[in-house]
Amino acid sequence: MLLFNCTGESSLLSVDNTKPVSDQNRVIYQLNIGAFTPEGTIQSARQQLDRLDTLGVDILWLMPIYPRGATMNSPYASMDFQQVNPAYGTVGDLKTFVAAAHERGMKVWLDWVPNHVAVENPWVKQHPEFFTKDKKGQMIHPHGWGDVFELDYQNVALIEAMNTAMKFWVSEADIDGFRCDYVSSPTIPVQYWHDVIRELKEMKPTLEFLSETDITNSENHRVNPCGFDYDYAWDFQSALAWRFGTEQTQADSLRAICQELLRVSKTVGNRRMVYLTNHDQNYNDGGHTLRDFYGDNRYNLTVLEFTFYGMPLLYQGQEIGDPDTLNYFTDAKVQWNKADPKMLNTVRTLIALHHWQPALAVDAPVSFVATSDPQVLAYQRGPVLVVLNLGGTDVRVNLSDIAAGSYDQWLNSATIAKGPSVSTTVLTPDSPIKLEAGGYDVYVCRRKH
Repeated sequence: MLLFNCTGESSLLSVDNTKPVSDQNRVIYQLNIGAFTPEGTIQSARQQLDRLDTLGVDILWLMPIYPRGATMNSPYASMDFQQVNPAYGTVGDLKTFVAAAHERGMKVWLDWVPNHVAVENPWVKQHPEFFTKDKKGQMIHPHGWGDVFELDYQNVALIEAMNTAMKFWVSEADIDGFRCDYVSSPTIPVQYWHDVIRELKEMKPTLEFLSETDITNSENHRVNPCGFDYDYAWDFQSALAWRFGTEQTQADSLRAICQELLRVSKTVGNRRMVYLTNHDQNYNDGGHTLRDFYGDNRYNLTVLEFTFYGMPLLYQGQEIGDPDTLNYFTDAKVQWNKADPKMLNTVRTLIALHHWQPALAVDAPVSFVATSDPQVLAYQRGPVLVVLNLGGTDVRVNLSDIAAGSYDQWLNSATIAKGPSVSTTVLTPDSPIKLEAGGYDVYVCRRKH
């Protein structure tokens, strides 16, 4: 429900419990069962589904739920692909979790780890033929990861065993998709991905697959025809974190990164998942919170993530500001008591906007708007107008390309910490917009004059 008046004064904006106008307007949420609640169980995570539904989550990506090898306790070192980590619960608990998510209109995707298994996995002794070997006949630790051995996809029986495990979760728990780990592995043939995606979609046509790789990258473009529904906009995130960084203030730099995302996205047949952080960025790549990566620009870039292009990802705790690095080997807990109200209310508003505006669909057109200040980036998608001040000073900026008209201001960085609100204003190319340092405004055109 949208409540507003036409006096320029703010009114309440209801942003909770929204649903997307299409499957191109969805939001995905990554969580680690062991970290998500103090109890670290599937049952306790199920108790949080109402909160996630209220936030507006559409897809729940569960990090690996399988029993773990003891060497490093990594969730990506599986002992059994058809069981649940006993610390998390049981297969029955997962079935109940998925059913409860479905009741709320949410999908559940499992994390699939096809390249390797724990060195303690029973297959090591029972089926040594399932593993790749070096010239001395020794099983291989891919990338030097000492807690796992690499699987051999030249072995037909191995492929059958892996596919059987994937089908188990579809038939037994009614899961809705797979996030596929290390798709860029050079030892997994392209044909495997093509065959398994086709085979599982014949089993459940609505099943979806997310590739943990950037298919636009020339090294990974080989998997473009395989049928993945989404890939990572990996190079986009890397550019934001390392080229844009925490001190960059020039809008041209960010615009160039965004233009490159649009350019390369045309080269693949799938949709894109965009993100600022995930378990790798937050912990595995040295440990970086949003503040570490992006500084004060983390708010502006969050607005960008939800309004520019692609399906936005939230990593557990990102909605409250990503306050800590989370060691997922030890299931370090999300510190929910450290919420940043400015970030939380910004994310709540952005999810509702992303849900309700067809112009914010995954690959809907975007056009940049000329501004009178080099530290301000502005763009439009249909009636949605986004203005980001990347600089450390307040500005008054003109947007020469916009149509004069009445606009609902959905997001105002100066007031959002107090809660979502909306006000109606008249914007013209000649009327300057005032933005605080690091500020952001999001408008929706109601009527052109």
